[in-house]
Amino acid sequence: MFDISIIYAPSNRRKNLLIAAALVVVIAVVDWRTPAYISLGFLYLFPIMLVAGFLNRWQIVGISLLCSGLQELFSNLPTSAYITRLMMVTMGYIGTGFFVSELVAKRRLMTQHMEDLERQIRFRQDIEQQLEALIESSPAAIVTVDSGGLIERANQAAQQLLSPEGPPLRGLSIAPFVPALQAVAQSYTSRVLRTTMQCQGRRPNGEVFLAAVWFSTYSTIAGPRLAAIIVDLSEDIRDREQLSLDHLLKNARIVMVAVSHEIRNICGAISTVQRNLSHVACLAENRDFLALGTLVEALGKIASLDLKPSTEQNLAAVELPSVLDELRLLIEPSLHDAGIKLLCRIPDDLPLVSADRYGLIQVFLNLVKNSQRAMEASDQRQLTISAVSERQSVVIRFEDTGHGVVAPDELFQPFQKQAVATGLGLYVSRAILRTFRGDLHYEPRDMGCCFAVSLVPVATARESAYASQS
Repeated sequence: MFDISIIYAPSNRRKNLLIAAALVVVIAVVDWRTPAYISLGFLYLFPIMLVAGFLNRWQIVGISLLCSGLQELFSNLPTSAYITRLMMVTMGYIGTGFFVSELVAKRRLMTQHMEDLERQIRFRQDIEQQLEALIESSPAAIVTVDSGGLIERANQAAQQLLSPEGPPLRGLSIAPFVPALQAVAQSYTSRVLRTTMQCQGRRPNGEVFLAAVWFSTYSTIAGPRLAAIIVDLSEDIRDREQLSLDHLLKNARIVMVAVSHEIRNICGAISTVQRNLSHVACLAENRDFLALGTLVEALGKIASLDLKPSTEQNLAAVELPSVLDELRLLIEPSLHDAGIKLLCRIPDDLPLVSADRYGLIQVFLNLVKNSQRAMEASDQRQLTISAVSERQSVVIRFEDTGHGVVAPDELFQPFQKQAVATGLGLYVSRAILRTFRGDLHYEPRDMGCCFAVSLVPVATARESAYASQS
């Protein structure tokens, strides 16, 4: 099929104009040489059609007037009706030019539209290929389910998660694998759902796992559909519970070591009193008094039995800005609900410290909760967390505008009588910090109170370890 756009391509404009001009000249000369009363004016239609695709309306009118004038000049026709003849010929030339101009314009629009369509199709195909690659390479299981609960699409991760050794999932019901999704798919309404849930998943071999599912519903020409992303949380939960158990045991050991230390101090004091009383004549041979000394000695031995702090600490180089950012994410919602303003002054160039990340989080959370309780009855509620490098340590301060501390000397004693809970919070927090050579201090303020956590930089800890080995 002949393509008219080839003739009227922009690159052919100059050539077509030159050819049209030459045709006009040739037609005029031939028309002049032909016998009288024989007109070749219709031949001017060809140069007009040749250039009409490149000219605007006024230019077409101009060349039509030129051609009709040449025809009237060289055709040697009777002059009696030349005005009517000139008007009719001009209108014919103009109409032909307009027709060709509109035809070429429409053709150009159609060609541009087709090019846009092809471009969009290529773009859509490229997007589909990228989406296909993203779905197939995703580590999370992705499935689409129809309204009957049948799996329409499942990526490789879904196959490995739900049925690693079974047949392809496509065409199978989702019910044996994730029953909750079957219920969602069958209860679909016109309302679009975008939510998440945790439910039980099953594999063909009977294995059960905890699944986190992010799903959404949508409508298609073929009916409602459900798309879901499924992740196995079983291993994460096991790791989390194991980590919680490890920290529980570690903190329990820290508490036992600290309490044992206090018991040994008391036993030492009782032993001193018992030795002093042994000089009293009436008590020297008293069996109950001697038995008391034996019991005190036995209690001291029990308190000392294998309760020294473990030397195998899971210490690492900890970035304090990262830990404090995590702390901020944990405490900001509760502080906001309590009407407490939080100010953080944490420089980015703090040195790495030798500590246990989760132990630090636990200590920091305890200090924040203490400040939050202290500010419940305050008109001005503000908690300021700041950090600074001082000499051979890094100090993090928690300063609040609460009611202050009545008896600072008793702050770090266990089982505080005025405590809201067990009275062990500050006592255990200091014990945790001391396991990695840190410490917790109270710094007096005119208003409110301030607790300072001091930590040892990694460089200082390594120098001390090297000095002790040498």
